[in-house]
Amino acid sequence: MTDLRYRSVFDIIGPVMVGPSSSHTAGAARIGKIVRTIFGEKPEKVDIYLYESFAKTYRGHGTDIALVGGLLGMEPDDPNLANSLKLAYEEGIEIAFIPSNEKKEHPNSVRLLLSAGKKKMSITGISIGGGNIQISEVDGFKVNLTMGVPTILIVHQDVPGMIAQVTNVLSRHNINIGTMTVTRSAKGNEAIMIIEIDERDVAEVLPELRKIPHLHSANFFD
Repeated sequence: MTDLRYRSVFDIIGPVMVGPSSSHTAGAARIGKIVRTIFGEKPEKVDIYLYESFAKTYRGHGTDIALVGGLLGMEPDDPNLANSLKLAYEEGIEIAFIPSNEKKEHPNSVRLLLSAGKKKMSITGISIGGGNIQISEVDGFKVNLTMGVPTILIVHQDVPGMIAQVTNVLSRHNINIGTMTVTRSAKGNEAIMIIEIDERDVAEVLPELRKIPHLHSANFFD
């Protein structure tokens, strides 16, 4: 019987990366890059809370430079990854690493608190092994972004008709929805949509989505 647990050879041998650990380095770089994409701009300050295994070994395994490299837009195999802390300093980004004793469901967990002017955001990421990652929380909302399926993440105000407006845009572009999750902190407050789709070409869709009133951000992950 064929084992279907692995989608590609990279699930077995791991990603191309600047060492020493796929979970602590490659996964951390990918978390940083996704966090930067969700935040949508260069942060002025980032407080990085490291938990369990990350907290114990983040310096020795390069988790610190990998996270910051990702925040600067680097891939896990970028030769400049080792210089990420210096580069972030030169760009005026204030970085603080805060090891925590708090227990988490996964040992390779990190929470990043980002700010730029009045804009603030909290994002939690998990490195689940082999360079694969999961985003499990955005601004207190429980989410499940695994980066394995084309996904649109929308942050918006909880107002009537928002879901209909978003789905109408996708329908006009013949984009089929696989699954859709909507969550909110409270009625009328900020809310999040996670939409898994079948297509990867969303170049024309995102600008149209971003024009919808009360929609704060729309990002695509593949």
